[in-house]
Amino acid sequence: MIDTTPRQAKQVMRVRMGLIVLIVGTIVFTIGVIPASFSLDRSSVTGFVQISVFLIGLALICVGGYLVLNVLWNSRQKSIIADIGIRLVATGYVIAFSAGLADVFGFGSHPFPNIPSFGGVQVVGVILGEVTIILGFILFTPNPRRKADTI
Repeated sequence: MIDTTPRQAKQVMRVRMGLIVLIVGTIVFTIGVIPASFSLDRSSVTGFVQISVFLIGLALICVGGYLVLNVLWNSRQKSIIADIGIRLVATGYVIAFSAGLADVFGFGSHPFPNIPSFGGVQVVGVILGEVTIILGFILFTPNPRRKADTI
């Protein structure tokens, strides 16, 4: 039987909202990374719009993941490791964002006035940011063996 207390219902709603944001983010990220799978590929290079779309999708994935994992803490005080984890998620997104839009900011492989394009160094930067995000989510995941009343 499902517990239908107001607190439980609120948590279920937050998990659903987080999962919806996560799924929408994954779809937007996929459209940005592989637009040909949706018949949206208009260019042979990865341009500004495509980079922006997958960065928006990555932001939605980060927000949705945070919403879902935050509910798992179930009103317990978060550990220092969890705080470090959520900061790593934010830092990873900043790394991916700055690497993805490096050409627009003027320090990429195709700086202005050239057409922004996704180069090899930018790929490494975005992957490094994504790995940092994954590590942050791993650290943010609550330990089920930790008691609720311990700090």
